[in-house]
Amino acid sequence: MGDVVNLNRFRKQKAKEERAAKAAENRVVHGRTKAERTAEQKRHDSQTADLDGKKLEPADQDD
Repeated sequence: MGDVVNLNRFRKQKAKEERAAKAAENRVVHGRTKAERTAEQKRHDSQTADLDGKKLEPADQDD
């Protein structure tokens, strides 16, 4: 004879495992650490400042 299983508890446990698996998958796909986001923002700000510093201003021409 097999063990008695509470089907409601079994369904809840299965759903919980599926949510955990989906969360792990999303962390891999979308997740970045705070350090990575901060480093990317600093790199972007630096590049923007560097590019803005190299812009040529149009010469004012008096007619």
